[in-house]
Amino acid sequence: MTVQDIRTFNRFYTNVIGALDYGRHLYAPYTLTESRVLYELAHAPRTDAADLRGELSLDAGYLSRILNKFERDGLVERATSDTDPRRRRVTLTTRGRETADLLEERARETVAALLDTVAPADRPRLAEAMGTIRSLLSDGRAARPEDMVLRDPAPGDLGWIVQRNAALYAAEYGWNADYEGLVARIVADFAEDHDPHLERVWIAETGGGRPVGCVMCVRDEAPATARLRLLLVEPDARGLGIGDRLVEACVDFARGVGYRELVLWTNDVLAAARRIYLRHGFVLVAEKPHRSFGKDLVGQDWRLDLLGVRE
Repeated sequence: MTVQDIRTFNRFYTNVIGALDYGRHLYAPYTLTESRVLYELAHAPRTDAADLRGELSLDAGYLSRILNKFERDGLVERATSDTDPRRRRVTLTTRGRETADLLEERARETVAALLDTVAPADRPRLAEAMGTIRSLLSDGRAARPEDMVLRDPAPGDLGWIVQRNAALYAAEYGWNADYEGLVARIVADFAEDHDPHLERVWIAETGGGRPVGCVMCVRDEAPATARLRLLLVEPDARGLGIGDRLVEACVDFARGVGYRELVLWTNDVLAAARRIYLRHGFVLVAEKPHRSFGKDLVGQDWRLDLLGVRE
């Protein structure tokens, strides 16, 4: 491969992206870079200007002008960081999240239109080729916290949630296919009937484009209550703070859309997950022994008051 090969590919791909946006005003009224900033804020709900500069490789002055514009438009709020008074935490307002959601919807529709031009039999080859490019150009380095992104599920990701939950819990805890059936029902219910304004799924992805974690926020039967479900992190991606980021995204989303409390059910054997819940302020409210998934377990109900003092 030569430098010219890469430049030729870059020109081709730039033309593809330009054709996608032609006449669609995909990012209007914002620029591509402004839209990238909104995307990062929507997928990392608690971040600061320094994080954004590093993630997007932006000049400090340029980013400051973008954030000033967003603040004038009512899209973001800025406050002193809880952990470092020298930093400014940036969060989306309700209007900002609605704007980010609109841009995300446009982008998904546009890419879906592009994908429609690819024969179904060729799509696995396309996905593999994209993954190969990302993997090779990442210089083979191990996954790092800063490489991880949280995103909405793409086609196939809901099936991945079912498959990985079933496989991991069977391998690590010996749970049988009953658990896979439970996860499949949860995911199917979400796919068939969910309110995108009040319910959401996050996929954690490495810099190489591989899914390594997930969590769901869905409505509970109790009024003004959301339920956290199916938190999972792949074994080789643990220790990078992904579980904390997933739970934090779920908590911030639930609070932002107006839920009063966030609840979850888990089992006492899932010690690592319980430590995450404790760090984010969840309180254990009930325990009950049960026989499920081929094992004798102790089920636990946890609750987080979303109207209390924020961390």
